[in-house]
Amino acid sequence: MTAYVLPPPVPAAVPVEGESGLFPVRRILCVGRNYAAHRREMGGDDRDPPFFFAKPADAVVPPGAPVPYPSATEDLHYEMELVVALKGGGRGVSPEAALDLVYGYAAGVDLTRRDLQAAAKAKGHPWDAAKGFDASAPISAIRPWAGPPPQGRISLSVNGDVRQQASISDMIWNVPEIIAEASKLWALAPGDLIFTGTPEGVGAVRPGDRVEGEIEGVGRLAFTVAS
Repeated sequence: MTAYVLPPPVPAAVPVEGESGLFPVRRILCVGRNYAAHRREMGGDDRDPPFFFAKPADAVVPPGAPVPYPSATEDLHYEMELVVALKGGGRGVSPEAALDLVYGYAAGVDLTRRDLQAAAKAKGHPWDAAKGFDASAPISAIRPWAGPPPQGRISLSVNGDVRQQASISDMIWNVPEIIAEASKLWALAPGDLIFTGTPEGVGAVRPGDRVEGEIEGVGRLAFTVAS
């Protein structure tokens, strides 16, 4: 048995619909600007290859857990996204083989310290503090899935007011393409989560706000932003 000098951290995990066991989270990869309308609202209008950033595995917030308002920001934004959960991996995966790696899908929110992100962009600095902070990835239970990826409605509301509403089919890069592109940069593995980008309508939330998101056929999540 391996001995550690400190107690090892509890692994990050997400519930699975219909299962008593949990999905272990190895890491979180995220795709930026993957809906045309959101790309335009953020200042771009092209179809460059998808670009990725990462969050630590322990950024996940499983259903029912509190989502605290983070420190060091005055502009916390929501970004509703389809999340892909992988059961397989590898390098150089083809789009045709990519769906064989998929365990299931979930609804997730990529929380962003937008003011820190803007400052990092202006100086050419990394986005880690803007994207990879504690509790920055609320997520629903994972729904096991076989066959073509979801294509239905994706939406998010704040205090009952709909802020984001689009279709998964509006993504610039689809799920197989995203997995294939990610596998060019990393050796993907079981337990990886991929947040696939957000539609237009991103905006700020404050302590006390109630955030509710849904992806048709996949799942729902809801949380209150705690102070």
